[in-house]
Amino acid sequence: MSWITARRRHPAAGYAVVLLGLIAIGVVYAAVTTHGSPASAAAPAVAGQDIAVGKHIFTDYCSSCHGGLAEGTANGPSLIGVGAAAVDFQVSTGRMPAKENGAENPRKPPVLNMRETHQVAAYIASLGGGPAIPAPEQVTPVGANAGLGQELFITDCAQCHNFTGAGGALTEGKFAPALTRSTPTQIYEAMLTGPEAMPVFDDTTITPSQKRDIIAYVTQVRSVPNPGGFSLGRIGPVTEGLVVWFGGMGLLVFAALWITARRRES
Repeated sequence: MSWITARRRHPAAGYAVVLLGLIAIGVVYAAVTTHGSPASAAAPAVAGQDIAVGKHIFTDYCSSCHGGLAEGTANGPSLIGVGAAAVDFQVSTGRMPAKENGAENPRKPPVLNMRETHQVAAYIASLGGGPAIPAPEQVTPVGANAGLGQELFITDCAQCHNFTGAGGALTEGKFAPALTRSTPTQIYEAMLTGPEAMPVFDDTTITPSQKRDIIAYVTQVRSVPNPGGFSLGRIGPVTEGLVVWFGGMGLLVFAALWITARRRES
């Protein structure tokens, strides 16, 4: 005890205690965040055979633009570090493989099936990590708060995708696609990876729980009936106002012409 007491009174004892405390906090934090990380929870066990097959598919469909080792070329960016989620989004929505170089690729029927897509994603992930494909429990809207999701969507997404997810035009000839056919996984992956003109909403900007809330709102609003009977593309009150304005003005002009013609006849 006297030895401990003597060491405790040493001038450097306080610094040593603080250092040990910081190390302990760091170890605990690393253990908690690693255990609860969405990327680590979502990353499935990938067989080496899937990676090998994915490399073969990549060589056939993607290497002409992205390079033989996904290092990028003048026709396509490097894919090292983009992650499996980005590959799954681009390929499952048919945007990749691209039909044209340098053009913004719209959604179209996918060229690869789901297994082939995941194999290519596994190969790209093996080159440099990146966001993983979310697990089903991460994207399911069951039990999520669609009301909070609406608030988040209007704040962060409606400027481009319209408040019902109908999509809309952006600057410089770009556009925000409609979300009417997007699966919950694709919506989550888009927020996680920020494809094309879309910003990245990582898990520190919009938490995984909030992403599920947004997915719940986007999928729920698809089945909401139109009170007026006509959707008018569901692209907002401006369109509805223009239809009412021009329709109403047309009726007034027609009525004025009819009244004038009747007076001339009399």
